[in-house]
Amino acid sequence: MTTALVQTAASRWGFDENALELVAERENKIYSAFAADGRRFALRLHRDGYVTEEEILSELAWTDVLSAEGVAVPSPLASADGRFVERVDGRLFSALSWMPGQPMGEGGVPLTLADRQTVFRNIGIALARLHASSDNWSPPATFTRRSWDLDGLLGEAPVWGRFWENPFLNDDGLAVITRARAVARAMLKDVGPSLDYGLIHADALRENILVDGTDVILIDFDDSGYGYRLFEIATTLLRNNDEPDIADLERALLEGYRTVRPLDTTHLPLFMVLRAFTYLGWIVPRIDEPEGHDRCELFVREAVDFSRRFLEEHG
Repeated sequence: MTTALVQTAASRWGFDENALELVAERENKIYSAFAADGRRFALRLHRDGYVTEEEILSELAWTDVLSAEGVAVPSPLASADGRFVERVDGRLFSALSWMPGQPMGEGGVPLTLADRQTVFRNIGIALARLHASSDNWSPPATFTRRSWDLDGLLGEAPVWGRFWENPFLNDDGLAVITRARAVARAMLKDVGPSLDYGLIHADALRENILVDGTDVILIDFDDSGYGYRLFEIATTLLRNNDEPDIADLERALLEGYRTVRPLDTTHLPLFMVLRAFTYLGWIVPRIDEPEGHDRCELFVREAVDFSRRFLEEHG
C-alpha cells in the first residue's frame, strides 16, 4: 500500500503509480518503482529533517561521478522536469538506479555468507575504489556534506549528537566514556593531520552492502561526507565484531583495500572506539522506535567495552 504522497512523487519521474512497493525503511523509505520502458528504479522518500535538499543534491552529484567511473554504486535519475530532487508537500524525494543483489545481512543476526572472506575482500576493494575515485574528483563550490572530523566526532556538537548524554549510561559507564572521550580527543588532535582524510561512505553496514554472488555494491549514502578513511573501515568492522572469524574477515577486508590503495591501520583501535561512540548519540532520538531500547542497551555495552579496552592501552 502506498500513499498519495508517494504516488504523486512517482508521477514526477513517470513511474507506474500502481506498481510501487515499499522494500526498505531505515533513515529513508525506499520504494521499488518501474519506468514506462520496464526499467526498475529506487524511489527514496527522505527522512524528514535528516538531510537538506542541498546535501542530497551533493550526494547525487558525487555518486553520479563514482558510477560513471565504474564504482558499484547507484546513479541518480532526473525527474521529467530535469530535477534530481523533487519536493512534494514539503517532503523530499529522489530516484536512483536499481542495483542487483541482496543486503549482506542484518545487524545482530549471524552472517550466512557462503564465501565470507571473498565478500569482505571485495568490500575492501569497493571502499578503496570509492576513496580513490573521490580523491580524483573536484567537487563543485555548492557541494555540501557533513564532516566526520575532530569536531564532528568528539566536539560539543557531534554529527550524531552528544553521545555522552545517552540516558541509558549509568554513572560507571559515563565515567568510562568521559575519560575515553578526553583521551581519544587528545590523540586524534595529535595524529589527525597525518591520517588519510577525504570523502567517505561512512555507513557501510550489512544493510547498506548488497551482495550479488561475491560482488558487492554500496548503497545508502545518507551519512556520507568528509571523514577519516579509518573511520570508514571501523564502521564495517564494528558491526561485524561478534562474528567468530572477525580476525579473518578484517584481514580479508584490509587485503582487498590495499590491492587498490595503501592504508595505515596503526590507529584503527582509536576509530573503533570513536565509531562506537557515535551510535550512543544516533540512537537517542530513536529510543522509542521499535526495538529502540534493546538497541540502545547494546550500543551502551559496546561503547563502554571498547572504551575500557582503549583506556587499558592508552589511558
